[in-house]
Amino acid sequence: MAPALAAAPSSSICGACIPTACRFEARSTVPAPRFLRNRPRAEGRATAAWPLKAGLWDSLRSGFLKSNNTTETVEPPAPLEVEEPLPEELVLLERTLPNGSTEQIIFSSAGDVDIYDLQALCDKVGWPRRPLSKIAASLRNSYLVATLHSVIRSSETEGEERKQLIGMARATSDHAFNATIWDVLVDPSYQGQGLGKALMEKVIRTLLQRDINNITLFADNKVVDFYKNLGFEVDPQGIKGMFWYPKF
Repeated sequence: MAPALAAAPSSSICGACIPTACRFEARSTVPAPRFLRNRPRAEGRATAAWPLKAGLWDSLRSGFLKSNNTTETVEPPAPLEVEEPLPEELVLLERTLPNGSTEQIIFSSAGDVDIYDLQALCDKVGWPRRPLSKIAASLRNSYLVATLHSVIRSSETEGEERKQLIGMARATSDHAFNATIWDVLVDPSYQGQGLGKALMEKVIRTLLQRDINNITLFADNKVVDFYKNLGFEVDPQGIKGMFWYPKF
């Protein structure tokens, strides 16, 4: 697949390919995708601060701090909380189809993914099938799930619309320093329109807005150039990705 297209089926780890580790370094602001409209800024990110070191808690002996003549009950301080970032939704592209219907391509970071729709999308790009329970768990445990949906509104019947999942990317993270992007895919019938690039730019921008600057991913050789054009580097500063596989 040509590098300029949206990420190919081999852009994620699977049993059929040996991926290359890539890292994104946040040197400057990621340029806004060509189709983007104004977007709300994320309001912050959820974080929980460790109240005190474990060694100190060990010395408290189950919540009681003993002095010479008195015993005082010590309540652990409540963890600090920051507002959850607001999910973002915006129209990347709007066009009129030959039959007069209107189509919008909508980006969302709300993580609204039906696992059966995702499985159908994976089938379209030729990925091997994975258990639905594991797909659901991977989405549930992801730090960020971004989607592209096509919404087609009929020109003949008012209020009639068809919504279809055409792209997705997700990221796992330690919620502080690092994030890894996984499962980047775009429906083959929508590839070659810059949507894969727009999706990745929005994912990167969202992670940077949450103060996560060390972003990595795994890519097959056929799409390495696609990710290089987005700012990723292969083996930066001599860092090598290492993998452990079960030996059966």
